[in-house]
Amino acid sequence: MEKIRYKEIVDKNAPKSVRFKNGVRAFLIGGFVGMLGDFLMQLYAYLFHIPTKEASVFMIITLIFFGCLFTALGFFDNFVKYAKAGLIIPITGFAHATMSATLEYAREGLVTGIGANMLKLSGSVIIFGVISAYFFGLVRLIFFGG
Repeated sequence: MEKIRYKEIVDKNAPKSVRFKNGVRAFLIGGFVGMLGDFLMQLYAYLFHIPTKEASVFMIITLIFFGCLFTALGFFDNFVKYAKAGLIIPITGFAHATMSATLEYAREGLVTGIGANMLKLSGSVIIFGVISAYFFGLVRLIFFGG
C-alpha cells in the first residue's frame, strides 16, 4: 500500500512534460543547428577555397568550440532547458558533456581532476560509437562486400 500511495503523490507533484511540443522544439532547433553547420561548411569552403569535405572539419571544430565556450560561460544549460534534445544530440552536446565534467573537476588538479574525469560523461558515447561503427562495418562487409 505504501508504494501505491507514494506513486500517487509523485505522479501528482511531478512536472508534466509536453512530449509533442518538446519533440517539435527539439526537431526544429536540431534542424537549425544542422543548417548552421551546413552554412559554416559552405562558408569555410568558400573562404579557404577548399572542398566541402575538408571544410566540414572546420565546421565541427567551430561547433565544438562554441559548445565548450557557452558551457564555460554558463548559459549552455539554459539553452538545453529550452531546446531539449535539439542541442544535446548534435556534436554540441558532446562538447557540453566533456566541458561540464572538465569544469566540475578542475579544482582537483590537472591530472587527477581534469585528466581523470574529462571524458566521464562522454566516454560512454565514444565507446558505444566505436562498437557500433565496428558492428555496422562488419555487417556492411558481410552483406555488401565492403
